[in-house]
Amino acid sequence: MGEKLLLVMCLCSCICCLAAASSSDGLVRLSLKKRRLDLNRIVATRIKENIKETLTALDDDGVQSVVSLKNYFDVQYYGEIGIGSPPQKFSVVFDTGSSNLWVPSSHCYFSLPCIVHTSYNSSQSSTYLEIGKPCKIHYGSGTILGFLSGDNVEIGDLVVKNQIFVEATKEGSLMLALAKFDGVLGLGFQDYSVGNVVPLWHSMVQQGLVVEKMFSFWFNKDPTYIEGGEIVFGGLDQKHFKGEHTYVPVTPNGHWQIEVQEFLIKNNSTGFCAAGCSAIVDSGTAFIAGPTAIVTEINRAIGAKGFMNMECRKVVTQYWDLMWELFVSGLQPNKFCSSIGMCPTYNGTKQERPRNTIKMVVGKKKELGTAVSENLVCMACELTVTWIRAGLKHNKTKQKVLEYVQKLCDNLPNPLSELQQIDCGQMRNMPSVSFVMGNKTFHLTPEQYVLKVEQDHSTFCISGFIPLDVSPPQGPLWIFGEIFMEAYHTVFDFGNLRVGFAEAAC
Repeated sequence: MGEKLLLVMCLCSCICCLAAASSSDGLVRLSLKKRRLDLNRIVATRIKENIKETLTALDDDGVQSVVSLKNYFDVQYYGEIGIGSPPQKFSVVFDTGSSNLWVPSSHCYFSLPCIVHTSYNSSQSSTYLEIGKPCKIHYGSGTILGFLSGDNVEIGDLVVKNQIFVEATKEGSLMLALAKFDGVLGLGFQDYSVGNVVPLWHSMVQQGLVVEKMFSFWFNKDPTYIEGGEIVFGGLDQKHFKGEHTYVPVTPNGHWQIEVQEFLIKNNSTGFCAAGCSAIVDSGTAFIAGPTAIVTEINRAIGAKGFMNMECRKVVTQYWDLMWELFVSGLQPNKFCSSIGMCPTYNGTKQERPRNTIKMVVGKKKELGTAVSENLVCMACELTVTWIRAGLKHNKTKQKVLEYVQKLCDNLPNPLSELQQIDCGQMRNMPSVSFVMGNKTFHLTPEQYVLKVEQDHSTFCISGFIPLDVSPPQGPLWIFGEIFMEAYHTVFDFGNLRVGFAEAAC
């Protein structure tokens, strides 16, 4: 569940790379660096679509197998592997939500994402195994076409021999060109592998390359640290967690899926999980996703509002007196917002505001840092002007119009409803949010479930909870992404089919 992107001129921006080492204790440690969050990138990628995509592979007889997959827009942690002999290096996402390894192919000629990323060249590898079976990966933003090949894969000092992977020959979305990683290394189960290919982690176990049949994640949330985290294959590193792990059995459905016994807000039961809940632990998703009804309740409890609501309120609070006086003095409504600098101008006239924020962000990469915030401010100003005009038509007083506008701001439908903004100054008053698993309560504090994003010399605080409705029999379903895994060191115990959590150490 995830994806990777960025045009050639943006390749110098921050990425997460990987250094790897094997030690005398038999563990393979891969040190990660974390990419900084970008507000506009988060907003533009429509996170709600993450787990609604499908991945299909054509069998020899033309029959398609369908596997759940997410887009990889919002993954922040990357690592390096080598494919071939000598090894060709690739930056990949280590994703527990999918099961296949794929990288761009040297046979990808007419796709911009392939051009700006490292491509695998089979002719340069002495251990290449030709397979050629076609496969297709569907994302909400486009389609990846490719074929299966085999070769040795290097992870740290380990070499997995004859691993089958996907060579991508067409990446049909410009969004993929914006990604900072070349491909994806799935750490899920074979049941959800395209073409029933043995996943790389399974191959590591089968070839006896690891001491224990487990791997573990430690994510470092502190943006001031160069080291963004670590993946350990074959065991766990004691310095990355406190106390003991609580283990929860994996349910038999092909995912790293576990049962959640209870869900609490401020230590009070919501009753939502009275009949039990399921959650997929997914290193390829940045947020915690859950059913709309309960996520709405969480965001209401922590005081989160849509970006449009917040910008509307901000415009009214900061500029009300000026707006009222200028408007009453006779300034033309269609020139108002540009005249006070809240909408862009060109040769004295307001530019047409882009109707599609996503297209705007993709098409104007140099303006990525300000496009979304400017667009929202302009929209908020234009709405406020419209409402002032309506109030004046009914001969309302300044105070009455103000109350009217503020109420409308709070009730605005949010066009970016997947994300909710929070007043950073109110974090100390926000309640804890907790999940009960394996008869133990796992608390998330505001500092842990709120994402702080630096943008244009300002700090935005974003709720880490996003809505995701999965229909039965798979749903209702939670997705525990990086926000949860940053708070709790996570062990994926393949040998005993369980997932373990312990408080993460700094």
